[in-house]
Amino acid sequence: MLALLIPGPLSPGNDIHVYLQPLIKDLKELWEVGLETYDSLSNQRFDMHATLMSTISDFPAYAMLSGWSTKGKIACPACHYETESLFFNKSHKHCYMGHPTFLDLSHPWRRNKRYFIGVTGQRHQPVRLTGIETKELLCGFRNKCGKLQKITKQEKEVPWKRVPIFFKLPYWKHCSLRHNLDVMHIEKNVCDNIIATLLDLPGKSKDHANVRQDLKALNWMPELHPQLLEDGKEVFPKSRFSMSLEEKRLFCQVIKNAKLPLGYASNIARCVQVGERKITGYKSHDAHFLMHYLLLVAIKTTLSKDVAKPLLRLCAFFKGIWKKAIDPQDLDYLQTEIVETLCQLEEIFPPTFFDVMVHLPIHLVEEIKLGGPVGIRCMYAIERYLRELKSDVRNKGRPEGSMAERYLAKECLAFCGRYLNRSNNPSDNNAVDPSISNTLFPNIGRPIRGKGRNRKKKDYGFMMDHITRAQVHQYVLFNCDSEEVERYIE
Repeated sequence: MLALLIPGPLSPGNDIHVYLQPLIKDLKELWEVGLETYDSLSNQRFDMHATLMSTISDFPAYAMLSGWSTKGKIACPACHYETESLFFNKSHKHCYMGHPTFLDLSHPWRRNKRYFIGVTGQRHQPVRLTGIETKELLCGFRNKCGKLQKITKQEKEVPWKRVPIFFKLPYWKHCSLRHNLDVMHIEKNVCDNIIATLLDLPGKSKDHANVRQDLKALNWMPELHPQLLEDGKEVFPKSRFSMSLEEKRLFCQVIKNAKLPLGYASNIARCVQVGERKITGYKSHDAHFLMHYLLLVAIKTTLSKDVAKPLLRLCAFFKGIWKKAIDPQDLDYLQTEIVETLCQLEEIFPPTFFDVMVHLPIHLVEEIKLGGPVGIRCMYAIERYLRELKSDVRNKGRPEGSMAERYLAKECLAFCGRYLNRSNNPSDNNAVDPSISNTLFPNIGRPIRGKGRNRKKKDYGFMMDHITRAQVHQYVLFNCDSEEVERYIE
């Protein structure tokens, strides 16, 4: 019921914990007391206990549930206080770099200050905070409810916004992976950065005039510094990943002409505008398919080898972590791949390319070790269910009540369907009179009436073509239990 309560600028924010109090109460009861449950196999009753192992949400909701601010210079919840970031004055943006920190201490890239900013040769990679350490850090922290509370300068510098309500559960501090990073949204944001930067989309590209001025102020990447002409105008040299107009058209044409299997992905060609050299409007699953298959072909066709190689490795990494079954011995290889890939991308792309969503893939392999395959810990299934709940809303003034009423109606129909299905079996002692269907579904077999003021005057029958009728007829025959139909099927 919180599906329509979280999104948007009027979301409860940190006050989401107020709405989670009934859930925490039920979870504590399930852990301490349990719920009486019937076991049909042993024909006995037992007390079933349940636990909440972790949460799955997008990154803004991650901040609401965990209490850690996902904005600012220490936005990464896995690196916590040791997050490597740098603020660029002209771009007004924090960039999260320093990925050589995750390499071995003997790796030569750790001492390469030409391509990497803020590299320290002996610094170890950050270690994730445990639940016990987090609870000790938040000991004595005061929660403030309401959005109109005044925030002092000291409170702005503290990354914690409140104590998570989940710590009221007695076992929560012992969970190794309390909040999952959503791979679906990470993949979508990384795909957006790559496409917008390669095609140089206005307002979305990460290579712009402000970042060139920042690079000049830091005296880093001299090949990208703006050059001053005699007439006083500034000229920005082309970067290594820049493409000509013809190459951009070819990039878009490759994706637009791709022939996809029916039902495997949506029509991505509708999002590609070859003449304007744009790819916009694609959904999260489209980005998933682009990263795994189509971008590989488009990048290899248009970009040079030194630029295409790290991008191809990045796409291969996302494809590797989405496997249904992953060999634990391959996880170390995947971790090495993503670290080296991000380091190579730091040599090519400007710092504004590396927002927090580009940094987060470096922690995905660690979460696979703690929580299992990505497919069972992503937002795809949840987003599909939320769409179903939102489609149940008929009264937009009472969305929660509409969803609850429609959900109850679906459960009742499913129960009646199973209950009536038993009545067709003559050997069932609990069978009911088939005529009960006339009282439960009185409108079966009658024409569908039109809607509106004139619904009493017009009756619209349900029109069905011959193909649909044949499919329905076949479905009824193959799902009927009568002996006469079984002889016909044989």
